[in-house]
Amino acid sequence: MAFARTCSVALAGVDGVVVEVQADLEPGVAAFTLVGLPDKSLTESRDRVRAAVVNSGVQWPQKKLTVGLSPASVPKSGSGFDIAVAAAVLGAAERIDPRVLADIVMIGELGLDGRIRPVRGILPAVLAAADAGYEQVVVPESAAAEASLVPGVSVLGVRSLRQLIAVLADEPVPDEEPEQQGRPDPLLSGLRAPGTGPATGMHGAGPADQDHDLADVVGQPAARTAVEIAAAGGHHLFLEGPPGAGKTMLAERLPAILPPLTRQESLEVTAVHSVAGLLPMSRPLIDTAPYCAPHHSATMQSLVGGGPGIARPGAVSLSHRGVLFLDETPEFSSQALDALRQPLESGHVVIARSAGVVRFPARFLMVLAANPCPCGRFSLKDQFCECPPSVIRRYQARLSGPLLDRVDLRVEVDRVTRAGLAACGTPGESTATVADRVRSARERAAARLAGTPWRTNSEVPGRELRRRWYAVPGALDEAEHSLDRGALTARGLDRVLRVAWTVADLVGHDRPDAGDVALALQLRTGVPRGTPMTIGAMT
Repeated sequence: MAFARTCSVALAGVDGVVVEVQADLEPGVAAFTLVGLPDKSLTESRDRVRAAVVNSGVQWPQKKLTVGLSPASVPKSGSGFDIAVAAAVLGAAERIDPRVLADIVMIGELGLDGRIRPVRGILPAVLAAADAGYEQVVVPESAAAEASLVPGVSVLGVRSLRQLIAVLADEPVPDEEPEQQGRPDPLLSGLRAPGTGPATGMHGAGPADQDHDLADVVGQPAARTAVEIAAAGGHHLFLEGPPGAGKTMLAERLPAILPPLTRQESLEVTAVHSVAGLLPMSRPLIDTAPYCAPHHSATMQSLVGGGPGIARPGAVSLSHRGVLFLDETPEFSSQALDALRQPLESGHVVIARSAGVVRFPARFLMVLAANPCPCGRFSLKDQFCECPPSVIRRYQARLSGPLLDRVDLRVEVDRVTRAGLAACGTPGESTATVADRVRSARERAAARLAGTPWRTNSEVPGRELRRRWYAVPGALDEAEHSLDRGALTARGLDRVLRVAWTVADLVGHDRPDAGDVALALQLRTGVPRGTPMTIGAMT
């Protein structure tokens, strides 16, 4: 009896489990049995592996072949087990020394001609292998750069099964014929899922146009201040105003003023986009804040994740460590909006399906944009709106109170006047200037929060703020009076204190004073309190 084993990885969301792929050859009628709870796409690997082995110039063993995927209780899906299955079979047939295969993790799909194609989720799979103690990984050549992001792992990138056999058998490695010039490489097609291009509004490289600058926004000092505070502390933002006032412009420029991602954050974001099939082919590591702007017709599953079969990451996970922009927020379904409440608090999404439970990270900065009424012209300053009061109330009520209670900053974006446009010769601060202030504020917060599991003010629980980091005595009097009057909830008071700390970090105060809290309270409630709405006026 001939036996060989190697390893691969089964993914559940962005978490992976190392699976031992065992192959056993016995005398008997030639047959190929695959066991271990495989799904349809994995069951089809029997035909892919057989064709790939034969077309690679190796004789297929004419015996009873059983391939087992252990542990058998873990559901397994996808075509990433193909090269592990092929290597185990060749080891059992003694074409490859079985001892060489035992400590190697193999991930990749086989074409019928023996070429090895990449699959989605290479990075989280290699991370799972490294966590399990494996030091050698075999991946498709086109995904080697992504796999190499994991430290402490030796990565072998191969283009075909013939090359893999030669490397493992210590034979001369054959050269593969290059693709014709000017034609796309078909082996790269496995890195991107169908229908996930930049035009969907779900991509990890920031806004489609990298030339957007905050100086392009005319006027709107209050909204610009709110955007800066949101970036500095990771606070959620609600922009309300008429069409054409600049809400979308502000949201599109927010990712550019966020600090670059740390190494750990980059790996988290890259892992999510790799599983989703959104990882840019020329950019294996995403080091800037992602930006996701789904259409208002998006379903609840597309926002929080899910779908048939194995759950896929949704918009909240694709915007992890970045910005989720919901334009025309009242047009989203109430079910989809209310589903955001849990990830806004916990920073992750847990999706339960019959096939298992999947957990995706979802710590994002949410920006909501809405018109004041269906026609968009409602304002207390003029009478242009023709919507009946009942229609306005019904339109504004589409945003539930519990959802808005989780939003730290609420700003009314005013209509741009002719005088404002005429004054555009003196533009506001540029993205680079604001980004420098934001970075300095983040560094102050990081120094204060050193030794804790939190990095930004928005992540700190309210009880910890009240117990360990105090405001100036008397600074919270007005906010506490608002709590007594019912204008603030207990959660709202905690969020006012978090925003006040962010304002203090921006203006260079050691602790929030009454002015910092007043600005935070004004941004929280939308009620003017005579506080300057620009950071420069408070320094």
